Amino acid sequence: MATTKERINITADPDIERALKRAAKREKVPVATKAAALLRLGLELEEDLAMVKIIDKRLKTKVKFISHDKVWK
Repeated sequence: MATTKERINITADPDIERALKRAAKREKVPVATKAAALLRLGLELEEDLAMVKIIDKRLKTKVKFISHDKVWK
């Protein structure tokens, strides 16, 4: 059976492997499903951190803030 998902081989230390297996068992999902969900969450956090850097940089410059109502009129 073909799949559209890419397979990724990851070597995890024993502590991470145990924690991943426990989390998967607790949620009654396969280990690979739990690993994929955690990777997705990690990538979202990474994206948030990148956005915070951009926002912080923009806030340090002189800017004029416009209200939501004024923008959408």
